[in-house]
Amino acid sequence: MKVANLVFNSFKNDSRVLKESISLANAGYEVEVIAHNDIGLKEVEREKNFTIRRFSYLNREKSKSIASKLGAYLKYIKKSVQHCKSFDILHCNDLDTLPIAFIIKRFINRDVKVVYDAHEYETERNHQSDFDKKILKIVERFFLKYADEVITVSEPIADEYVKLYGIKKPTLIYNTPMKVSIEKKNIFREKYNIPKESIIFLYQGVLQSKRGILEFFELIKDRPNISYVVMGFGPLKESVIELTKKHKNIYFHDAVSPDVLLEYTSSADIGICCLENVCKSWDFCLPNKMFEYYMVNIPILVSGLSELKRFVNDNHTGYVIDNFTEEEFNLVLQDILKSYRDKDKEIKRVKEIYNWQNQEKKLLTLYRALKREEVGKPLKIGTVND
Repeated sequence: MKVANLVFNSFKNDSRVLKESISLANAGYEVEVIAHNDIGLKEVEREKNFTIRRFSYLNREKSKSIASKLGAYLKYIKKSVQHCKSFDILHCNDLDTLPIAFIIKRFINRDVKVVYDAHEYETERNHQSDFDKKILKIVERFFLKYADEVITVSEPIADEYVKLYGIKKPTLIYNTPMKVSIEKKNIFREKYNIPKESIIFLYQGVLQSKRGILEFFELIKDRPNISYVVMGFGPLKESVIELTKKHKNIYFHDAVSPDVLLEYTSSADIGICCLENVCKSWDFCLPNKMFEYYMVNIPILVSGLSELKRFVNDNHTGYVIDNFTEEEFNLVLQDILKSYRDKDKEIKRVKEIYNWQNQEKKLLTLYRALKREEVGKPLKIGTVND
């Protein structure tokens, strides 16, 4: 069966789509990732056991106008529809790819199966106005009529979709890494000459505002025996580099390949995931970086977002800072210094459950169900909270 894994990004750093594509291809599906093109990328290339095909050019860093983005998006939809109309399954990542499935299923190929994979609470994301959210909920409700299955990434997000649309509960597929066994490395200490007695906090991921990156810096700058490594890419990169010039305990490292990422992660003592509570999507999220920290047996410091806080407290795998005040951080730091080496048993238990091998089983079960005619009927959209 041919699967189009549709995503409106350039597919350079999308670990979830990558893992899903590899898993489906390993299971015998003929997989193509359909993405948009960007500078320096190939229109068609082979990645491991699947194909990447890019339609329409869009450089997000340079294309700022609504007109240019809309033009690229509409071209992407047109080209994707033309190419994917004979596929057996359309795997739609995020709301902006669902129109492709609607056009194909409604007007071209009624037998195609549609999987909607909501990577976030799609209609409650950061930077959306109240008006945007209302419109997007109407749009999502309409397109969901043409979906056969829905996937999402956390329990509260799945519950929200049930409340909003009266559908059966979406399948939960967490954005976890592959289960691996990695011997703890010492890359950061060796590269930056960090003293052995200094505890290393690590932020890894996109360097953007509202993620607690600079706020955490304010709490630990120039503190003895605390080091802070920021590793990634994004708009805050230059700001972080400037901080490293002024403060001896702050270090910047460029993003590294996924193949070696966890070796670098294991070189830290505490992982940081301190998103601000700016939207429901973030409040309900369980980010992939949290599971990456656990995969290399290091505890995590999280902000007071409801799902992150619940997960850490329920599993005893880290620490919570509700407010970025010096007083609260001092209390949390005391707890960290006393116990961060004693979280190993709890973290090992968690990573035995939350790994991609287990998530893959749920994905393949869902796909096997799609092959059976009696299962793959479009979702019935109810009247709950209409």
